Amino acid sequence: MMRSLYSGVSGMQNHQTRMDVLGNNIANVNTTGFKRGRVNFQDLLSQQMSGAARPTDELGGVNPKEVGLGMNVASIDTIHTQGSLQTTGIQTDIAIQGNGFFVMKSGEKTYFTRAGTFGVDSEGTLVNPANGMRVQGWQAQDVDGQFILNTSAQTEDLSIPVGQKISARATTSVNYACNLDKRLPEIPEGASRADVINSTWATSFKIYDDFGEEHQLEVSFTRVPGTQNQWQATALVDPQNADATATRVGVGTTDGTANTFIVNFDNFGKLAGIQDSAGNASAAAGQVVIQASFNVTGANADETGAPRRQTFNINLGEIGSTVNTVTQFAERSSTKAYEQDGYTMGYLENFKIDQSGTITGVYSNGANRTLGQIALAGFANQGGLEKAGENTYMQSNNSGVANVSVSGVAGKGKLIAGALEMSNVDLTEQFTDLIVTQRGFQASSKTIQTSDTLLDTVLNLKR
Repeated sequence: MMRSLYSGVSGMQNHQTRMDVLGNNIANVNTTGFKRGRVNFQDLLSQQMSGAARPTDELGGVNPKEVGLGMNVASIDTIHTQGSLQTTGIQTDIAIQGNGFFVMKSGEKTYFTRAGTFGVDSEGTLVNPANGMRVQGWQAQDVDGQFILNTSAQTEDLSIPVGQKISARATTSVNYACNLDKRLPEIPEGASRADVINSTWATSFKIYDDFGEEHQLEVSFTRVPGTQNQWQATALVDPQNADATATRVGVGTTDGTANTFIVNFDNFGKLAGIQDSAGNASAAAGQVVIQASFNVTGANADETGAPRRQTFNINLGEIGSTVNTVTQFAERSSTKAYEQDGYTMGYLENFKIDQSGTITGVYSNGANRTLGQIALAGFANQGGLEKAGENTYMQSNNSGVANVSVSGVAGKGKLIAGALEMSNVDLTEQFTDLIVTQRGFQASSKTIQTSDTLLDTVLNLKR
């Protein structure tokens, strides 16, 4: 008789635990990155009244007689299914689509979270503004002017120094493309054939010196008289001040050479090579590059007292190619410079985060520079993580060691900037579970009430 009382008590107690978990799920239905809990029950133990008996020649087998003594909570699982993504338009809000956790630091303690509600503090550090925890990743390092991410190193705090000054960078390469018209234009009235043959196609493009001062690079192409597939190119930096800049070009050198070179095309209209005024020719294959130099006005003279000269490459494209290469087809001339790598001094005005978690700074001078990359952590058993409050988790003995790397590696998902992951709580499911839990609690209470009535009957036998 007493056993049924305690079975009912265990049912009420553990259904109350399930109700607590359901209440927490419902309370966090709008909590960013929240993962719902689930309660599993199991029977507690059973009292054996008689054991099992094996079959004999005369009788069959007999099953054991056992009376259950209640139930308890088998586990409370955290269900790490994907939550829906909500667009916010805030560039520091980041959602994880797929597996993985953001790595956060509070002093020397490491936490993990799915909630990507981040912001930048007064020092430019990427943090969770609700608790000040710092987002971990890899800061880009300046290596000979190139900003490199070493994602095999230890993670560190990520900094986005909005307003930071970036130094000016001198142009080192100018790339040309498109076409020089193979056709001879019609002879205008009063002009000669020589005038048409020697007609020029000129291009201009902005370049920069070490101070970030802007200069005008002009390259003009003139068909070589008496030839079919040759053009003479003339390069000038700041044509209005050509004597001071003293532009020189050459293959592999600009020492003692003039500012002109010959561009050769094959019979298919493709680039075949170049030759400078000193007779130096480009290689028979690969990229065709002419080196150019000019005097930087306003700069200190070198050790010999000569004006300081700046050198850069003019890249005409690849021999035999038609992609981003100067060509000679029977089509209107359109050859122009389309890219150069110099810029003036600028300030960090904005930044963007791509799907790999790479943070790219956007500067006022139009330059883009890699600032860092956000790290993601994965676990062999993410259900084994311990909840640490404030939407965070901690590593436990059964979660496995955190595998920290970039997104897309070892099963980790991708990052979506300008969005947040919503809670994965389904209210329909939770309300249904509330009903089932309520009925289980009521049924357990009825067990106690009925057992009490039976005990009362036994006590009244003596009356």
